[in-house]
Amino acid sequence: MATLDVDAMLERFRERAAAVKRRPLPPVAGEERQQFLAQAQLDFQDFAIVGDAEATLEDGVLTLRVDLGGGR
Repeated sequence: MATLDVDAMLERFRERAAAVKRRPLPPVAGEERQQFLAQAQLDFQDFAIVGDAEATLEDGVLTLRVDLGGGR
């Protein structure tokens, strides 16, 4: 079984968060536009949270530690 490169995984999540920010707005209007924007915000938030996590891998258990308090 291959070992998990945790740092590379976190980097992929940071890249995904950045990709969401660069995602072009499709030619939609009205309610569909708002739904697209809301989903993009959630996608960015989720990818950014994981990308900012401190990760440990011990005995096959991946633990992500996320500071949701803004670094306090």
